[in-house]
Amino acid sequence: MRKVPEPLILDGRAAARAIRAELAREVDRLRAGGCSPKLAILLAGDYAPSQIYVRSKERACREAGILVETAPLPANSGLGLLQAKVEAWNRDDSVHGIIVQLPLPDGLDSTALVDAVSPTKDVDGLTTTSSGLLMKGTPGFVPATPAGIVELLVRNRIALSGRRVVVVGRSELVGKPLANLLLLRGERGDATVTVCHTKTANLGAVCRSAEILVAAAGRAGLVTGEMVAEGAVVVDAGINRTEEGIVGDVDFPTVVRRVSAITPVPGGVGPMTVAMLLANTVRAAREHSAGHRAR
Repeated sequence: MRKVPEPLILDGRAAARAIRAELAREVDRLRAGGCSPKLAILLAGDYAPSQIYVRSKERACREAGILVETAPLPANSGLGLLQAKVEAWNRDDSVHGIIVQLPLPDGLDSTALVDAVSPTKDVDGLTTTSSGLLMKGTPGFVPATPAGIVELLVRNRIALSGRRVVVVGRSELVGKPLANLLLLRGERGDATVTVCHTKTANLGAVCRSAEILVAAAGRAGLVTGEMVAEGAVVVDAGINRTEEGIVGDVDFPTVVRRVSAITPVPGGVGPMTVAMLLANTVRAAREHSAGHRAR
């Protein structure tokens, strides 16, 4: 049997550290010019995973020198109260980025609340305006997970232009925006993209057609070795909590033997998501500062 070379492990933690260091230098420059980048986080309810994610974002902000303000509100807060908080941040010139931590407690309209965020502060890239701009090919802020996936590939010199990319998953957070991002013109896009999901007929055959396969369906172990072409690049964007711990959508032991590069879970896409949220926040601060200077 021909020996398959050891795959490249796409280390999201190392890439995220490098990004935070780059951002810290830019934050210093912005502060020297009188602008201190600041992120505001709305956290409704006491859902434990959301609290963990928020603490991770707060810690990453501090490492990059970004100010952060978190507003924890009770799960029974009405939509009007939550929207009022977002609108207050919209008016606050010291706040450059706003995120609504999802999921929201049952009964709250997440679309209505997210759409209350000003597009100029929508560093999660989830408002209807941001989604529409990305689909049109003129993106404002891009959702952090898709942006992080592309950034991780680019930093590892994995070409996208002209490549066959299969995205397994059609969520508003990852699958759909990632497909639109990969279709953009330029060296960070120009991919030939197929989007499929758990209801796709012959899913394995579709996945085997991919040079780059992104698993983002939210189902543990969905993608197995027999579904992956030899030498493919595999990106696992899944985060699933099981009795064995956190696992991705890729069955790592059977897939890793066949691929040229793969992301681990944890330590792959997750750190990149937080890093790109910070990058969006610094960009928002930079654009805000430039707008003020132009007045």
